[in-house]
Amino acid sequence: MQKQYLVTQPQHLFSNPSAISTASNTFGFTDVLIFKTNIQTNGDQFRIKRTLDSHPLIQQWNIDLEDIDCVLRIESTHLNHNDIIDLLAKNGYYCEELTY
Repeated sequence: MQKQYLVTQPQHLFSNPSAISTASNTFGFTDVLIFKTNIQTNGDQFRIKRTLDSHPLIQQWNIDLEDIDCVLRIESTHLNHNDIIDLLAKNGYYCEELTY
């Protein structure tokens, strides 16, 4: 099965790109970052879509609106949980890291 990715024109979303964590993992593996969010509706998902699609360090993302925690999954080799928490907060949404 071939993976499907949303392809967009990368744009810098931060006025200070050095604020983004650049500490990638040693072997360049893609990390899957998992969050509980308050993105609860299709409208919320649509509003955050452009931000997530256009972020140059996010390879893929999805939100499970059926889950009670409205789980957001982000695939990235360079971002960490705090980067995503800050990004969503700047766009008016709350999220917290889910650990299992």
